[in-house]
Amino acid sequence: MSTDAGTVLGAIREGIMRGDFVPDQRLVEADLSERFSASRSSVRSALLQLANEGLVERVQNRGARVRAVSLEEAIEITEVRMVVEGLCAAKAAGRVTPGEVAELREIGALMSEAVRSGDVLGYSELNQLLHRRVRELSGQSIAGRVLERLRGQVVRHQFRLSIQRGRPARSLGEHLAIIDAICAGDPGAAEQAARRHLRSVIAALRDSRD
Repeated sequence: MSTDAGTVLGAIREGIMRGDFVPDQRLVEADLSERFSASRSSVRSALLQLANEGLVERVQNRGARVRAVSLEEAIEITEVRMVVEGLCAAKAAGRVTPGEVAELREIGALMSEAVRSGDVLGYSELNQLLHRRVRELSGQSIAGRVLERLRGQVVRHQFRLSIQRGRPARSLGEHLAIIDAICAGDPGAAEQAARRHLRSVIAALRDSRD
């Protein structure tokens, strides 16, 4: 049975985000069709959607390839994220329930343990989990979709930052501050904490040029 278009879309998107498909790599419809047991039309539809999301670019007479996002573009994208994630953190602080407070505290404890044990990849995964949960708790569905699309475009730059020596330890306090403010139900403090964290990410991206 042929894989449906939505499943193919998700599989290719995840492959790009995980690094299975690297920047500038050609995405050949026939190869993808065979790989995912999908029809050519399903693959073509998925590639068109990914082009709309900014993950893929279509080159005239050469088909599709994974779009390479420059460092300068990654910085601009993160500047936009800073504003929108600040909004989501503020909204989450105004809506958080006791059960969600416990969940966020648990994520913070796991992040602290990952830093103590030197589990860089585990910390990176928890980082993504925290940001996703803040988006979800905010109740801002449009902002959440915008952030998910932007995150997908810069995921490779973020991964390189996450494995830099000392970076998890530097960012841990920023994440814990976001958690503290949301759990305290303080929208203003939550927004500022989120913005401080993303400003730190922007600074780290700029430093990576040196």
